[in-house]
Amino acid sequence: MSTLWQNIQYKMLRSGSRINLLIGINVFIFLLINLTSVIERLAFRSDLIGYYSNEYLLLPSYLPKLLIRFWTPVSYMFMHAGIFHILFNMLWLYWMGQIFEEYLGNKRTIGLYILGGLTGALFFVAAYNIFPFFAGAVVGSTVVGASASVMAVIVATATLLPDYSIGLMFIGPVKLKWIAIFYILIDFLSIAGPNAGGEFAHLGGALFGFIYIKQLQRGHDWIGAINGIFRPGSKLKVASKNSERNSNAKPRQEEIDRILDKISQTGYGSLNKQEKEILFRASKDNEG
Repeated sequence: MSTLWQNIQYKMLRSGSRINLLIGINVFIFLLINLTSVIERLAFRSDLIGYYSNEYLLLPSYLPKLLIRFWTPVSYMFMHAGIFHILFNMLWLYWMGQIFEEYLGNKRTIGLYILGGLTGALFFVAAYNIFPFFAGAVVGSTVVGASASVMAVIVATATLLPDYSIGLMFIGPVKLKWIAIFYILIDFLSIAGPNAGGEFAHLGGALFGFIYIKQLQRGHDWIGAINGIFRPGSKLKVASKNSERNSNAKPRQEEIDRILDKISQTGYGSLNKQEKEILFRASKDNEG
């Protein structure tokens, strides 16, 4: 048992992967709430834990309630409605997140997850307060789940590497762009259905993932800029003319953007040895 716990700690905290950390947080919150809720129901025939977690952690669409539950645009993206809900979200987060971190490092992952979830929250609240179709449901509607955040990761990865293929059971190799298009189309066709709030949130996360990568390819790293605000600047500046050291220097952002644009157009296999080495060094810098 101790070995299992040590392995979990390593995967979450020491492996360097932010995807494992996000999955660990989601699973921990899900188990904490649901296990204690089951015990409460068995022992006391009540479900106060389930009631209060739904009341205070899910994102409401009703603006007066949202004003006094101002933390819910963040808390909702770590909550789930059931076992299969969290299972499929975490599987897609793991599969696509591993690819995202392989090519862009791990420093952008949490920012993409959070900002994708916040954009999904904005889409959900705006839709329920703007469209007349939801006028009768706005007061009591809530949304729950990491799906908007996961969609941001899926679409961002597919935008970065549209021709990258993964193997799907019973289907075979499928390019990422077709997976992203399929899910976006399903979400759009379902926005007037029983899970309309969730579908709007998914579309918001997907839109953020797409725009973020397009801006990154143009040299505008929104998440990197946010990280830079909180990164302490070094007070020591060292100038060196050693050509051997300069060959291992951090690649220029313009060069990285050019390579990412080439990947999005012709795939990773089109890169030459030097371009792959530059991308590898950039990834290492992001992990540092």
